[in-house]
Amino acid sequence: MKRLVAVAFATALALTACGTKGGDSGSSGTDESGVKTGVGVTDADITLGVMTDKTGVFKNLGLGITQGNELWVDDVNAAGGICGRQVRLEQVDHGYKADTAKTLYPQIEPKVLGFVQLLGSPITAALKQNLASDKAVAAPASWSSELLDNPYLMIVGTTYDVEMIDGLSYLQEQGMIADGDTVGHIYIDGEYGANGLRGAKYYAEQHDLDLREVKITSTDNDLTNIVTGFKGDGVKAILLTTSPTQTGSVLAANKALGLDVPVLGNNPVFDPVLHSSPAADALDKLYVVASSVPFSADIPKAQEVARKYQARYTEPPNAGVPYGYAVAEVWGAVLRRACENKDLTREGVHAAFQRTSSVDTGDLVAELDFSQPGAPATRKVYVAQPDAAAEGGLKYVKPLFEAPDAKDYQAPHQK
Repeated sequence: MKRLVAVAFATALALTACGTKGGDSGSSGTDESGVKTGVGVTDADITLGVMTDKTGVFKNLGLGITQGNELWVDDVNAAGGICGRQVRLEQVDHGYKADTAKTLYPQIEPKVLGFVQLLGSPITAALKQNLASDKAVAAPASWSSELLDNPYLMIVGTTYDVEMIDGLSYLQEQGMIADGDTVGHIYIDGEYGANGLRGAKYYAEQHDLDLREVKITSTDNDLTNIVTGFKGDGVKAILLTTSPTQTGSVLAANKALGLDVPVLGNNPVFDPVLHSSPAADALDKLYVVASSVPFSADIPKAQEVARKYQARYTEPPNAGVPYGYAVAEVWGAVLRRACENKDLTREGVHAAFQRTSSVDTGDLVAELDFSQPGAPATRKVYVAQPDAAAEGGLKYVKPLFEAPDAKDYQAPHQK
């Protein structure tokens, strides 16, 4: 009996020492080249998670970002993969519902090394502590600077507050607003809206603007009365941190009421479907600020992604496509650094992420620096306007820039 127990114990030790084998979901070990591996990594594959919105209010954005993720995976795998492994995506649809996301997370988390997409401010807020506890790096398609206290969140691009500061600077540079003007801001209740408002408040303080705030819910779709109130207030511009449907309501009312002021929105406010909505004739007043390029941008890398998209997909594209590709590109840079460090565990990926001080995506997004705790990885944005003739529905009207006010701004968790 003693000899049988000893043999069993020795066999268990031998199995443990063998590490991860292709075909399982990944377990602690070391491969033949000395690379440590863990959850989501086998001898053959690296699996990244996608928690997106395929059925909720941001389903079109979610589709575009996911397609961009998939195009990058196609490219990297065709080039031989990363660290001798193919990259795989594990996808789930949370429908932009935090409760659904919390139910899905325990099902997907054990299968993935980290998350290349985590769409939505409510979802990111709901899972923020889970990600930290599980040491899983995640790239949220949610750009709130309030998230930057979590060292496992990889925000690719600038944050809503900085977008708004840069955007207001653009409006003032173009003579659309001036110091002392009254402006209105409509924002969704929650982290998304509050962070956009934070940027507007900062700019208003610097330029003596009279900021009129109106908080709404994500299901408020007729905003005519709010725009009517803004007309009575004499606003010179309307700021939006809203959904695309709400954006359409504001633009239609802006035109119908004869207000006709510029409307400035954070990056999620636009969807190409607005070109076929009742607001189609009013889109000329909209300016969208984002760190990522529109789909139709005349930038070589963006054009390359567009060609690959057209070869694979039939759906109308949106700005989520180049953004999704760029996010995956950033993930690729982090994974390659982790491979060089011979550590593809979650701890190794996190260490590689925090030491990444420069990532160039060919201007799909601004150059990124993740090495400053609590600070946005960039403060640069593009300014774009709707254009029905452009693929993706947007054209950029100002290339990447950083306003002086954005440079001076102190993010809430910046050290």
